[in-house]
Amino acid sequence: MPMEPEQDSKVSEAGEATNREIGVALPSSIDATVEGLAQHLYLADRSLATALFLALRLGRPLLLEGEPGTGKTEIAKVLAGMLGRRLIRLQCYDGMDLNQAAYEWDHARQLLEIRMAESSGRQEHLHLNDLYDRRFLLRRPLLEALDSGLAAAPVLLIDELDRTDEAFEAYLLELLSDFQISIPELGSIRAPQPPIVLLTSNRTRELHDAVKRRCLYHWVDFPSPEREEAILARKVPALSPPMRRRIVHLVQGLRRLELFKRPGVAETIDMAQAVLVLGLEDLSADTVNPLAGVLLKVQDDIEQAREALGSLLASKAV
Repeated sequence: MPMEPEQDSKVSEAGEATNREIGVALPSSIDATVEGLAQHLYLADRSLATALFLALRLGRPLLLEGEPGTGKTEIAKVLAGMLGRRLIRLQCYDGMDLNQAAYEWDHARQLLEIRMAESSGRQEHLHLNDLYDRRFLLRRPLLEALDSGLAAAPVLLIDELDRTDEAFEAYLLELLSDFQISIPELGSIRAPQPPIVLLTSNRTRELHDAVKRRCLYHWVDFPSPEREEAILARKVPALSPPMRRRIVHLVQGLRRLELFKRPGVAETIDMAQAVLVLGLEDLSADTVNPLAGVLLKVQDDIEQAREALGSLLASKAV
């Protein structure tokens, strides 16, 4: 008997939740890694698939460096979906401290515990260790990744590590090497199963050698024209092949300019979707100029691109 749509949806959601609880088997080869990523609409080259496969098999963190817009963050999202794992993301920023990244004590609950002990007359039996118990511990992304309670270890994404300072990098060393965090009041919390750790960096500054030594490394570059066309074919299938070539040709040409921020793959996809929405049949200076803000996000870059737009569009994509 066929399922009603609502019932089918509930079963599907339950199945996805179960997958996140138990995970799926790791890919058995580099080719299987390429295929698994492709099934989740990420077209990886063989060098990236090799780095991911080795990181999974060796149980090592993987550091992904590259310019903004090359798809580093998307790799972690797709990998979590491919493996049926929960994705835990720590978005790094300047001035971030351990309270936001790893853990903090729930001082309000600790204070409430003290007042309850006083009101019940058992304050004499309340010791300091009673207040620094796991039940008063607020788990932030790093600790949550080590102590998630799931049957399958999650994927931990430490995104844009180069935005933080060297002190935070030093704190990460214990996690990256031993998959544990030391809490002075409580001791060390070690992951029963090491999480799959991916770190990304836009290389706005050089990361410390100690971090790099604990990781496998891969540089994520902008895709080749052929691979970028293939990405558009997957992400925006309604776009005609000639228009795909024209958009990729334009974007690849813009990346050769001395821009402050070169357009990434996400901007290429946005451009393709904008062309579809507007029903454009060809690209010209008149049609592309109003769309400059889709591809470029800095006014100086837009002005420079407009000057070069004529020659970029005159050179037809083959």
